[in-house]
Amino acid sequence: MVKGACDCLFALEAHESVTTEHWVFVVVGGAVLLLLLRWLLSAPPLPYVRREALFTPAERAFLVVLDKVAGERYRVFGKVRVADVLDVKPMRDRRAWWRAFTRISSKHFDYVLCDPADLSVVAVIELDDRSHQRPDRVERDAFIDEACQTAKLPLLRVPARRTYVQRELREQLQALLEG
Repeated sequence: MVKGACDCLFALEAHESVTTEHWVFVVVGGAVLLLLLRWLLSAPPLPYVRREALFTPAERAFLVVLDKVAGERYRVFGKVRVADVLDVKPMRDRRAWWRAFTRISSKHFDYVLCDPADLSVVAVIELDDRSHQRPDRVERDAFIDEACQTAKLPLLRVPARRTYVQRELREQLQALLEG
């Protein structure tokens, strides 16, 4: 088989229709392909790095207390996208629907309380630190408040502190869910 391949190659070289231009074309084409492959393989890596933690120290401190208050009665999820909790009603105007969706698609709730049996959403909790005093955050918070009220989704706003008292948080949640 090797002998047959060599005979074929020599016959190809001897054939008049395979000219120097053909060989130059093959060599240049191969070089271009190699350069293209090298360029593709040397593309810069994506510009992402892993964050140290999902929650800030303040959010983590609150989560510890919230988990204790939730106990077996609720399951707590953090940093859940608003669009995963609220839906946009069907609309005839697709552009209006899309505008409404984009208003919630890039926002998230700090914490979501769910029923552990079926993971249905029971309430959402926002931890409000000093950044919530900025005009853009005041506007965002007003929008979230109205969206939750419209959807009949209980929302608890908790001012950020250094420490939290379980009893106080339990009472706030009870008042929200029973009221």
